[in-house]
Amino acid sequence: MVTSKLLPDSLEGKQIEEITLSAGNYQAVLLSLGAILKSLFVPDRTGRQGDVVLGFPEPLTNCTSLLHFGQTVGRFANRIAHGTFELDGQRYQMELNNNGNALHNGKSNFGTKVWTVNPFEAKGSSVSFSYFSPDGEGGMPGNLNVEVTYTLTEEGQLRIDYLARTDKRTIINLTNHSYFNLAESGTICDEELQMDCPQVVEVDDKLIPTGRILDVAGTPFDFLTKKSIGRDIEHVGMGYDHCFVLPPRKDLLSPFACLCDPKSGRCMTVATTLPGVQVYSGNFLLGKEEGKYGLYYNRHEGICFETQFFPDSPNHENFPSCVLSPDKEFRSTTIYAFFVR
Repeated sequence: MVTSKLLPDSLEGKQIEEITLSAGNYQAVLLSLGAILKSLFVPDRTGRQGDVVLGFPEPLTNCTSLLHFGQTVGRFANRIAHGTFELDGQRYQMELNNNGNALHNGKSNFGTKVWTVNPFEAKGSSVSFSYFSPDGEGGMPGNLNVEVTYTLTEEGQLRIDYLARTDKRTIINLTNHSYFNLAESGTICDEELQMDCPQVVEVDDKLIPTGRILDVAGTPFDFLTKKSIGRDIEHVGMGYDHCFVLPPRKDLLSPFACLCDPKSGRCMTVATTLPGVQVYSGNFLLGKEEGKYGLYYNRHEGICFETQFFPDSPNHENFPSCVLSPDKEFRSTTIYAFFVR
């Protein structure tokens, strides 16, 4: 079931719309602002529903905060060194907003734009949002048409499908920036994580890739077998903010990660068609901005699984290509699936 309502908030003359997807014991609340996943209600082992993603009570706070709660991030998610890259012999310059580098496209990030809500079936299970990014927006080449579709099933799957078309060769890296907390509040350090990710992208002290891909076995990045997120978190600086490399898979949508909260019994698997996932343990949640339900989120009270191409991809020939040409469509899918144990 799909319902919608117009909110009193508007941005640049466009009123923000709130869409709710309901399926069985699950419910997802979405905003046309940033194609944001505002809330996701999931039952625990007793059947009680709880909101397992972080967010703000007021939509427009998403435009002033640097936390990217639930946003559809683009045109290029993650970091690009010095905000510059070369494509077809031409150099492009992006906004610098993170230690002299570009992060999530700065002010042109799709997560702070009002998207168009496409027509939907009230008795259906999905809704699509569209956004047009003009040539030159954020320093990027090409007119880009983007569509993001959220689908919620009675079995507890939240599926996100991305589609993009361009009229000029460009780069693209779209992701969802939801912070998950399966316990609803408090630290995620006791939640248990297992990931079939045998390698990680090496980064420097500003989290810019060196170009090397490292094996995780025996390091703090080793989640090949289940362990608590907090077990080794003190050995990676402020926490995890690294791109893990997915292995080659016959079934691209087979889950590669499983997160479980021992107390509530909630578990979540993650599957994607993309080659990497930025795991971010909420290192800059500093308890300064009021979130939903009167909560002030502190460090490590949420974890992101940002499925994507590798950071700084256009500057590394050995990384999977993020280039999109006019003769092709960009398509990707990520599925967050929930169950209890």
